[in-house]
Amino acid sequence: MNFEFNEDQNLLREQAQGFLADNCPPAAVRAVLDGDAEYDADLWQKIVEMGYTATVIPEEFGGLGLSYLELSVIAEELGRVAAPVPFSSSVYLATEAILMAGSQEQKEAWLPKLAAGEAIGTFALSEGHGRATAEELQTSVSDGALTGTKIPVADGGIANVAVVVASNGLYLVDLDGAGAERESVRTLDFARGHSRIDFNGAPAEALGDPSDGWALTQKLLDRAAVLFAWEQVGGAQASLEMAKEYALGRYAFGRPIASYQAIKHKLADMYVKNTLARSNCYFGAWALDTDAAELPIAAATARVSSTQAFYYASKENIQTHGGMGFTWEFDCQFYYRRAKLLSVNLGSESMWQSRLITAVEQSNAA
Repeated sequence: MNFEFNEDQNLLREQAQGFLADNCPPAAVRAVLDGDAEYDADLWQKIVEMGYTATVIPEEFGGLGLSYLELSVIAEELGRVAAPVPFSSSVYLATEAILMAGSQEQKEAWLPKLAAGEAIGTFALSEGHGRATAEELQTSVSDGALTGTKIPVADGGIANVAVVVASNGLYLVDLDGAGAERESVRTLDFARGHSRIDFNGAPAEALGDPSDGWALTQKLLDRAAVLFAWEQVGGAQASLEMAKEYALGRYAFGRPIASYQAIKHKLADMYVKNTLARSNCYFGAWALDTDAAELPIAAATARVSSTQAFYYASKENIQTHGGMGFTWEFDCQFYYRRAKLLSVNLGSESMWQSRLITAVEQSNAA
């Protein structure tokens, strides 16, 4: 078991780094943060043209047919630049749900559009405050019509199709059709749009057997968690590099602040947490790509460690910059905002800790 990317995947990383350096500089993130747009449409179109949205979609549906290892590489690089695009919603969640549970007709209808960027997908689980559970979900489907409210829905304002978790199944809903009303909601990360979606009899198609809806949702969360974890690792590494660069160039009392023990300890702790998270992400990527039985453990481990690493790195990056790190003019905020968003948008850290404990107990009992 080799927990490392191969030569071709590292070449893909170099290509993605160069592409994003040219097309997603900090100024592009700040433009979305400062403006009214929910995402960077030009960057999204260029990402589509690079084929990133088609990475794991089979060739028969207009995709590239690559592995989840390649997608993990792309996820890390998008996280490194805090890209203001709906990639996670459309690729990690909506596309993955259709690949995992969609019928042949559903795949033929939506996967080519998602691959070509003709449609943006999203995933709707949360119904407000607190942890979403099968027992507490109020959204439901009756006679093919979906009724209920989902909030917040990442990229819900720009999505064309939604994978919706209802109390009685997992469903596919065309958001451009009737019965879906959307309202923008504000979150900590202004560079990623979120919405409230009210479903009032919206036509809905079941993904898989409705009786298996919650089980399919848990499987989807495990698969998406690995990709989110790689995105978090990318952001954590960028935070460390930003803090290191500033510490080497900022002088106090005639010497770089990087030479002071307190700053050294901060940077060392960031590095240790990032390295641990990356190691766990390699395990997760292997389990995801091979659909291994260890995926629930690997996904939860990667998710917890990456959430902790990204939050710590983004926070200590601000601290390393001192008072200026808290100002709007500095770019430290991009990663702190994204770290806080990613720590909850797929379930909280405590939820994933509980999932990890459950997965380990089930593995030990087997």
